[in-house]
Amino acid sequence: MSPGTFSQTIQVCESCPITSIKEAIANAKDFDTIIVKKGTYKEYDILINKPLVIKGENYPVIDGELKGEIITIVSDNVTIDGLFVINVGTSYTEDYAAIRIRKSKNFVIQNVVLEKLFFGIYVEKSSYGKVYHNKIIGDAVEEYNSGNGIQLWYSNHIEIEHNYIEHVRDGIYLEFADHCIIKNNVSAENLRYGLHFMFSNDDIYQDNTFENNGAGVAVMFSKKIKMLNNIFKENWGTASYGMLLKEINDAEIIGNTFEENTIGINIEGSNRIVYKNNNFINNGWAIKVRGACYSNSFLENNFLYNSFDISYNSKVNDNIFDKNYWSNYTGYDLNKDGIGDVPYRPVKLFSYIVNRTPETIILLRSLFIDIIDFSEKVSPVFTPDNLLDNNPQIKRI
Repeated sequence: MSPGTFSQTIQVCESCPITSIKEAIANAKDFDTIIVKKGTYKEYDILINKPLVIKGENYPVIDGELKGEIITIVSDNVTIDGLFVINVGTSYTEDYAAIRIRKSKNFVIQNVVLEKLFFGIYVEKSSYGKVYHNKIIGDAVEEYNSGNGIQLWYSNHIEIEHNYIEHVRDGIYLEFADHCIIKNNVSAENLRYGLHFMFSNDDIYQDNTFENNGAGVAVMFSKKIKMLNNIFKENWGTASYGMLLKEINDAEIIGNTFEENTIGINIEGSNRIVYKNNNFINNGWAIKVRGACYSNSFLENNFLYNSFDISYNSKVNDNIFDKNYWSNYTGYDLNKDGIGDVPYRPVKLFSYIVNRTPETIILLRSLFIDIIDFSEKVSPVFTPDNLLDNNPQIKRI
């Protein structure tokens, strides 16, 4: 007999026989549906310990009155749909969340609005869940007393799609979260990172927008990541970047746009990554390579109007740069095959000097700098002499 054959619907409202969500859960049997009518329900520490669907009509407000965690799911097969959850408690010892999913499978959290929160949706030791079409709006001012919008910890096979997250610490945070799909989310105006993940392998990040965060995305100690068609925009500040890669191996970074960031991609200790068909537009540095980066390929990218296209702090290079378009390229194409006849050398001596002595950045537009860059181009001394794009494209890709 399938679940749901005898499932029933329980209604919660001020004038119903059942007036609270906790009471409805206590009365419900496995696989029942609880319909929460429009109204305000002052409840917290709501524990969902059986398979249920909890559905709000016209966004009923669940007000935790700043007393602690609001909803905790500890059962498999739970769906929460259409609630407006506010006023999560703040604590320096516990990570109170608007909705926490603990050790459960096959959960769905959708069409939920969360405001005045500490942590938003916190998924721990859970798998095969969906977090869809939610709106998470924090009012974080300082990192130490704010939480993350969507957090995954020791969880796998989670789909996070079409969420809007702003004004929290990290928009989306993953730690030890494998085989997850993060797609079509907007994470903006957050204190620290739009997306932050560590020790999380075999994940796909696609079609997301990370805009105007403290920094865009931090990616650390992970492998087999695919980052496709995302937008990293307006992440400005002295320590800010569109994307930070640290100890990342065997990844694909394809079709992304990095626009108006202090640094487009900051790379350290990351190997065997394919960077292809990305657009780097109006960044301070398009790509800053900080050493120990081997066997990477930069293919068919557009480098447009960045102050520095590539910054490199070592004289050794075994990375491949090929068939990119460089707006700073001044070569010619006599045989009209669309490929410049003169190789392009993307690392300027001045970027090497700025790495060593940041104060020299004030000389950026001076004639003196043009002269020393030209002399380095003619006979490289400080920059890797084999760091060349032998097939620079004449037209933007």
